[in-house]
Amino acid sequence: MIRLDAIKVIADKAKKDGALLISNIGIPSKELYYLCDTQRNFYMLGSMGLASSIGLGLSLAQPQRRVITIEGDGSMLMNLGSLATIASQHPENYLLTIIDNGTYGSTGDEPTATSMYTDLAAVAKGVGIKEVYDADDPESLIRLLEEVKSGVIVVKVQPGNAQVPVIDICPEVILERFMDEMSDYTGF
Repeated sequence: MIRLDAIKVIADKAKKDGALLISNIGIPSKELYYLCDTQRNFYMLGSMGLASSIGLGLSLAQPQRRVITIEGDGSMLMNLGSLATIASQHPENYLLTIIDNGTYGSTGDEPTATSMYTDLAAVAKGVGIKEVYDADDPESLIRLLEEVKSGVIVVKVQPGNAQVPVIDICPEVILERFMDEMSDYTGF
């Protein structure tokens, strides 16, 4: 499975659930925008490693709303502390999906520590997250997204980036329409 396939499965589930979907920096955000642009998506364009923290904050601020975050392995390695905070807060409406392709995909596919020895599922368990799952094919990811409401899913994919266009809306518009979505929301 490639990252684009995983993002499609996650985006379809988020759309079906009416969930807020936060995407990490760089090419994964472009891939999500290409596959399924909606005002419920927040494309993190400027801060590597903070999508998981933004998703956590939104889930705590909007407890009536399902929040799903797509984070990459490189980005997660930049902010491992967010896993400990997620464990301590354990919001029931927050699902962190870590797409692990073993590379820094947005900067040239340099290998990350997960391509060698670091196991992000073990790290998540080690900081106290109780619900941690692995997926490495579309079927297992679909099944887990149906069954798992909160916690972490580490999705193993092949390295590589899809050739998709750049996001053609500016960060201010992304934020404005996302904020409109949150203010218009009346519940499940």
